[in-house]
Amino acid sequence: MDNFQIETAQNVSIQQNAAGIGERILAYIIDLLILVSYFLIAAFITGVITSGLQDSWVLWLILGIPIFLYFLLWETFWNGRTPGKAALKIKVVRLDGSRPTFSNYLIRWLLRLLDITLASGGVAIVTILLTGKGQRLGDMAAGTTVISERQKVRFNQTILVDIPEDYTPVYPQVTVFSDAEIRTIKTLYTEAKRDGAHHVILELSKKISTIMKVAPQEKPLYFIDRVIADYNYYTQRL
Repeated sequence: MDNFQIETAQNVSIQQNAAGIGERILAYIIDLLILVSYFLIAAFITGVITSGLQDSWVLWLILGIPIFLYFLLWETFWNGRTPGKAALKIKVVRLDGSRPTFSNYLIRWLLRLLDITLASGGVAIVTILLTGKGQRLGDMAAGTTVISERQKVRFNQTILVDIPEDYTPVYPQVTVFSDAEIRTIKTLYTEAKRDGAHHVILELSKKISTIMKVAPQEKPLYFIDRVIADYNYYTQRL
């Protein structure tokens, strides 16, 4: 599984986990089994209904259109997921982590013919392995990728810290951050303290204070500690 960085609206880098090749192949197999099952059931039902009719165009419409549009419709109306992707907890997103537009889904669906259908998935596998961001040709053209929604976070990588019952927060501006951004801040801060990288702590403190638009009342080390604690207070106590 490849990892890559995205930039949030607050210019904070967050790591995304690109879905692995195995996950995507298995998701595709599940979707393929659904399509085959639909074809067999629909063919049987429509065959009974249209038996004796010389014109079978109705049969081919019923069989063909849902199969043809399967991936486009599911991903468009189910937030980047198909049943196969949902089963594997993966989904299509834009490179900045936001939800794709219909045009993004349409572009990657149109190039599916080249990526997957004609090449039996070979082109898709090669490009996914080479790009480093989990992108096949359709994703590269559409500015999308497929990420894993599985959370593999250790406790020390979470935003949680112990704060006393009588804790008094100082910076209500911490609410401009999201959980993911605070988790990133905490991870960078913890690693910098462990490695004695004081320059990293200083730069991190400057960036946090700039985003929050505050003048820190403490030294960088204590300021970041306070920001993490204040975020816990405002998100868990109120």
